[in-house]
Amino acid sequence: MDFEALDPEDWEPTRKLAHDLVDGAIDHTRDVRDRPIWREMPADIRAQFETVAPQEPEPLGDILGDVRDTLMQYPMGNIHPRFLAWYMGTSNFTGALADFIAAIQGSNLGGGNHAAALIDRQVVEWLRQMIGLPAGASGTLVSGGSVANLIGLTVARNTKAGIDLREHGLAALPAPMRFYGSDQLHGCHQQAMETLGLGNRALIRIATHNDLTIDIEALKQAVATDRANGITPACVIATAGTVNTGAFDDLTAIADFCAAEDLWFHVDGCIGALIAIAPENRWRVAGIERADSVALDPHKWLHAPFDVGCALVRSKSQHLETFSLSSEYLESTARGVAAAPFLHDFGIQTSRGFRALKVWMSLREHGVRKFGRLIDQDIAKGAYLSQLIEQSDSLALLFPTNINIVCFRYDPGGMDDTALKSLNTEIMLRLQEDGTAVLSDTTVHGQHCLRAAINNHRTRPEDLDLLIREIERLGTEIRGNP
Repeated sequence: MDFEALDPEDWEPTRKLAHDLVDGAIDHTRDVRDRPIWREMPADIRAQFETVAPQEPEPLGDILGDVRDTLMQYPMGNIHPRFLAWYMGTSNFTGALADFIAAIQGSNLGGGNHAAALIDRQVVEWLRQMIGLPAGASGTLVSGGSVANLIGLTVARNTKAGIDLREHGLAALPAPMRFYGSDQLHGCHQQAMETLGLGNRALIRIATHNDLTIDIEALKQAVATDRANGITPACVIATAGTVNTGAFDDLTAIADFCAAEDLWFHVDGCIGALIAIAPENRWRVAGIERADSVALDPHKWLHAPFDVGCALVRSKSQHLETFSLSSEYLESTARGVAAAPFLHDFGIQTSRGFRALKVWMSLREHGVRKFGRLIDQDIAKGAYLSQLIEQSDSLALLFPTNINIVCFRYDPGGMDDTALKSLNTEIMLRLQEDGTAVLSDTTVHGQHCLRAAINNHRTRPEDLDLLIREIERLGTEIRGNP
């Protein structure tokens, strides 16, 4: 029979194409500031992504040319210094090289006795150290914050159920379970409750103060009321950096309350947990080291390329009891490739990509202390932007700026809320379409606002100066030509 494989018959043309690809990648990253942040795709470009699946081969050089002319010309924009919308992180070139190496190396991080698995374990351990959980705590790398939170809340559910939930299921629960968090919780927590089979009503949203932090007295009352009604309080979800405004719940007070009430203490730290390494701002996460589980995102303030999140769990035994499954085809051996723990026992994926390498290489290149300084630097940028807004006659800061998330709007006076929302939305869209900057918008406590999240090591003060000038210019222009 004829033998076929996917390797090229002649490696030398591929070598040249690969070298050209790296040169182009360096140019793309180096010159990011000089390009529009985002552009609408023309119809003919968009149509190229609607063709049928190719049945016959095409030259690799032609394919890479299409990548250069389509994909690379119309990015989302989040590596650009003026991408200030959703809280994402902005990648780094070493991390991109790591993803290439990881793909070439090709390991499945479900487990096994090989170097990639050791790097995975080492990165989890480094993150544990950075957050301050005790030695021996467990963890797993996942796609991002949504799954990291799901992992932590699954362990909470199973640990606090009072029955063998894996064996008997939710129908055997003696009483409904309740989880509690502020009304500023990320939407992934509702999705987690639904995925866990508990339902949205099992997630009790507690009112927040004017600073958007959870009202702990209201939390205590909600737990007491549920206990009196025969419901099982199970877990409090504290937020270290809310998605809307970057508010931090009082982690120490919540830790004390959870300890007194025998509740699982989970911290959604996808935005703010890594502030633990920032010398000027680590005080904001005091108490996080007492958590039973923490969700965090290295692809945010460690600027790893998408995607990589991490779930940390204080009790390794409870973590494994929730997920570990010994299948006959995955038995460990005394020697050989299977002579090591299987990492899929800490989560829900048997097939796991080598996400750890980009974090491992970047931390080694720059060091934890530099990343801590970059976090402080981003928070200082948030304060600078807030100062610019407060100095403007036509802009209004709507909520306190805690860290690097700034909520504001263009408000020249004399306009009602409906007109202001329409005007600010139009400003936001024109900034995007002009390729100047990308902001997002949100509604907090009933007030619509523009939202700038400066989670970007490339952003400079002059980018924020330009942003303010353009918002003021567009506001005046739109009002003159509605």
